[in-house]
Amino acid sequence: MSTNYRKLISGNQFVVNYRRMWPFVRPIWFWALLSILICIPIGSLDAAIALFLKPYTDTVVVGKDMSSPWYIPILIVSFTSVQGILNYTASYLSVWVGGKLTMSLKKRLYEKLVCFNPAYFDKSTSGEIIFRYNNDADLACAGLLSNLKNFITRIFSSIALIGVLFYNSWQLSIVAIIILFVAVAPLTRVKHLIKSLVTKNAVSITALNTTYNETFSGNKTICSYNLEEYQKRKFFDLLESVFELTVAMTRRTAWLSPFMHFVISIGLGLAVALGSWLIVNGTITSGNFVSFITALLMLYTPLKNISGNVVAVQHSFMAIERIFDLLDAPLPICNKCDARDLPDIRESIVFDDVVFEYVPGRPVLKNIHLEVHVGETLALVGNSGGGKSTLVSLLPRFYDISGGSIKIDGTDIRDVTLQSLRRNIAVVFQDNFLFTGTIRENILLGNPNATEADIARALECAYLTDFVNSLPQGIDTEIGERGVLLSGGQKQRVAIARAFLKQAPVVVLDEATSALDNKSEEIVQQAIDNLMKDKTVFVIAHRLSTIKNANRIAVINEGQLAELGTHEELMALENGQYRRLYEMQFKTQPTADTADEPEEESFPPEESPSAPGIRQETSPPEAEPTGEKNMLSGLEQKAGNFI
Repeated sequence: MSTNYRKLISGNQFVVNYRRMWPFVRPIWFWALLSILICIPIGSLDAAIALFLKPYTDTVVVGKDMSSPWYIPILIVSFTSVQGILNYTASYLSVWVGGKLTMSLKKRLYEKLVCFNPAYFDKSTSGEIIFRYNNDADLACAGLLSNLKNFITRIFSSIALIGVLFYNSWQLSIVAIIILFVAVAPLTRVKHLIKSLVTKNAVSITALNTTYNETFSGNKTICSYNLEEYQKRKFFDLLESVFELTVAMTRRTAWLSPFMHFVISIGLGLAVALGSWLIVNGTITSGNFVSFITALLMLYTPLKNISGNVVAVQHSFMAIERIFDLLDAPLPICNKCDARDLPDIRESIVFDDVVFEYVPGRPVLKNIHLEVHVGETLALVGNSGGGKSTLVSLLPRFYDISGGSIKIDGTDIRDVTLQSLRRNIAVVFQDNFLFTGTIRENILLGNPNATEADIARALECAYLTDFVNSLPQGIDTEIGERGVLLSGGQKQRVAIARAFLKQAPVVVLDEATSALDNKSEEIVQQAIDNLMKDKTVFVIAHRLSTIKNANRIAVINEGQLAELGTHEELMALENGQYRRLYEMQFKTQPTADTADEPEEESFPPEESPSAPGIRQETSPPEAEPTGEKNMLSGLEQKAGNFI
């Protein structure tokens, strides 16, 4: 883009913003144009009353003649009625067109949002995204159109009234125009006056939304650490910040209206003085003077409101800029132009000298080389923060590698479509996300086309059949937001059933049982064993039996592949890291043969106070607790799963 072109568009932000919005306007351009054009006669008809006062004053007031102006009251009523009908039509079209534009823009925003990779959410807050989606989208569309409608109405009202001024006296009109120019000149500085404050206000409201979300999501942490006062102070400080910024914006712009009022009053005084002299000299009639003064007084209202419209339109322009900052944000992880579908996996998955950095210059993984054959189970162990979860998150391209390559049957995963790659991989996390809805709806996310027999098989393999049958509504029971009405083990098994229904040849298990007690872990582990059958599996686990039964074990420490081999081979290494880790963490664990029996799940007779019709399960003290209602924000959880 040339420097001259940059200067051109920066100097005409109005055209630039509407050009950006044109793709959303195009499908309804006729109605959008009509909603704008209809404002022209609405504004122009404001001049009718002032115009008709000239013949009325000259004929009736001065000439005492009642014969000729009989039509004036009829015309005034007729024009006012037409203006009212047009006002209704314009308001309806404005709401309809604004709503359509807002809906289209929000669809595009959501399309972009779901395409972002976890790295984007690592750097953004939920409050910022919510603010862009709700406040900015509404302000950019419905708000902009409504303000533009009012702006055009008042502009044409002003033009029509100025026409009446010149019709009555060009001498008085020149004085009035000079005064009006002085009155409206400060409007050109409005954007510069408020731009920095509007940006700061958006940041403060974003932080306010984030705090709202965190208060809801982290209510248990707030209670357990007695953070009520801390959260209140934090929230109140943000409210004060928003209040102060709002007052500051008012302080910078509110003077425009009284300034215009003062300047126009000077113009009115000059017009009265000069008009009196022109009447005495016979240059204008009394009717000209009355019509002129009426038009000048009526002109004050649209001009005064134009200042408010200019401020509001600038708010809308800034919202458009923030919206397109998000829409124009690049997608670092996307399909190549020549990407092809990933065929069936037949041989192996190879991590070839893989390097990865969350922050440039600070590698998290360093030259990892691994080859996993089809049907093989690879267990990843190592100290916390060593890079295990990061490694498996690279396979479905939640993040892209910084160096090296990951190949499936010799094909770089960056050369295949994301959809086909992720279709071949099922992931079960430590804290799986369940969506608001029923158990059936959550399981069907693995395969929306699954039959009832497929669902029944998935429930059986996930050891959910008895539990589901005990529910009042069975598989169609609502589970609440994020599965809040289910216990930790039940949520894991729903996630496993979802992964089982997907029937992906590659399974990634990222600490899928680490947050559960022994009884819950045992039954979930049996479900995981079913999921792993005839699959290529990457498993990050703390359970001894899972690790020992893996075909090979990879020790990842400080971002490097420290050791690789079977359990026996690694235990044979004197002073080996796996052996030391085993002796510290695994030696005292019970194996699958000695673990406790699975718990039995049932609902007590009483209803859950939080959800009538759904009962919470009860069990002996040693059994699985009745649910981790851990309400971390959705965006924070998504980022946290891979770090």
